[in-house]
Amino acid sequence: MAAGSEGGTVEQAKEACLRLLAVRARSRAELAERLAAKGYAPEVSEYALDRLGEVGLIDDAAFAEQWVHSRHTFSGKGKQALAQELRRKGVAQSDAAAALDAITTDDEEARAAELVRRKLRSLPRELDHEKTIRRLVGMLARRGYGQSMAYRVVKTELAERGIEGDLDDSID
Repeated sequence: MAAGSEGGTVEQAKEACLRLLAVRARSRAELAERLAAKGYAPEVSEYALDRLGEVGLIDDAAFAEQWVHSRHTFSGKGKQALAQELRRKGVAQSDAAAALDAITTDDEEARAAELVRRKLRSLPRELDHEKTIRRLVGMLARRGYGQSMAYRVVKTELAERGIEGDLDDSID
């Protein structure tokens, strides 16, 4: 499509959206951005997106729910990281909040503990206690887990494995 005010018809815009949606679910904002990049006029894009929304092919609340479930379950992302990802994808705060509320604190702690256990298997046994803690807490922080939860989970997992040390003195 050539850029400009005549980027294409509504039908062409809908087809472009359908091709994108065939690859993976996308938010309305992501689709609007892609249509703009292809040169579709804003009013053409809006009309095409409205029509796809009316028939249920674009639903940011459902997208957010699916995204949160998938990224938490399979990528081990924490709520903070997921909220940031949804913001970047243009999902409204209300849709994001509803999806994020599906992850309980217990769910998040259980997933963090799984990640810590998996990481512990690959850490060198001779690694000193302080470095072990820093690596584990850092890994959880990069995945979007809050600092207090990360410390709590790491402390619990290390204690259960008999890896002693004072967590409060180890992290600065």
